Amino acid sequence: MTQRRSDSSSGQTRADVPPTKLEDMDHSPASPPDPAPAPLAPAGAPTALASGPRVALAARGLTKVYGPVRALDGVNLDLRTGESVAIMGPSGSGKTTLLHTLSGITAPDSGTVLLGGGRHPDVEVTGLDEERRAALRRERLGFVFQEGLLLPELTAVENVAMPLMLNGVPRPEAERRGAGWLASLGLAGMEARRPGELSGGQRQRVAIARAQAGEPDVVFADEPTGALDSDTSATVMDALIDSTVSRGRTLVVVTHDDAVAARCARLIRVRDGRIEEDAR
Repeated sequence: MTQRRSDSSSGQTRADVPPTKLEDMDHSPASPPDPAPAPLAPAGAPTALASGPRVALAARGLTKVYGPVRALDGVNLDLRTGESVAIMGPSGSGKTTLLHTLSGITAPDSGTVLLGGGRHPDVEVTGLDEERRAALRRERLGFVFQEGLLLPELTAVENVAMPLMLNGVPRPEAERRGAGWLASLGLAGMEARRPGELSGGQRQRVAIARAQAGEPDVVFADEPTGALDSDTSATVMDALIDSTVSRGRTLVVVTHDDAVAARCARLIRVRDGRIEEDAR
């Protein structure tokens, strides 16, 4: 891969006035990624997103300080619709703080994050209070974590259906959609199994189904293969990419694994709270 932007060329030290719409952003000229063909989905699986804005998520001037540590130091970043992005860096570099700030889990000390419209209006994530950020995460963002964080007392299909039910979808419809996603990820017939009855890779695929069931604009994955062996990691990454990029959604993966990062179309390296490499 060749480096597209370095810290100096991406405007990391610029003190821009935060824009209010994506079209007001100062985007660096670049060609959009080649569209990936949508895979054939089994009966009951969700359909692909047809279109969306060129920029799915845009950040300007993000800073976050924890005591003497500047976890984010003026980060500027655009994430495009339909691209897969790996974020890497040493421990303490700020990569997880960046993911949490982009997704609205953590509010920055300063800076702006905008989520592109697509099927919805543009929204300034950093302009929302904690309750409205939580609603935004339920409705428009998906999450996959290292341990899956499934509810052990619920079945696989109930785990997938739960976020839909929290958004007001009736249980029968939520479970129908959940079963469709499980089938699309190779878990047909396992709907009634609880997490303890599934392998590590199967649990992560249930977590992916849960993240995708609400058809989010962006899916964030924090070390999604960190607890898996190499073969299972490859299977999980296949599932993540097929269920996001192939359907026109954006995937953001924080990882320490070079093999996982190599599966993504774009690599962002973070050090000392700043982007030191942005390569395709």
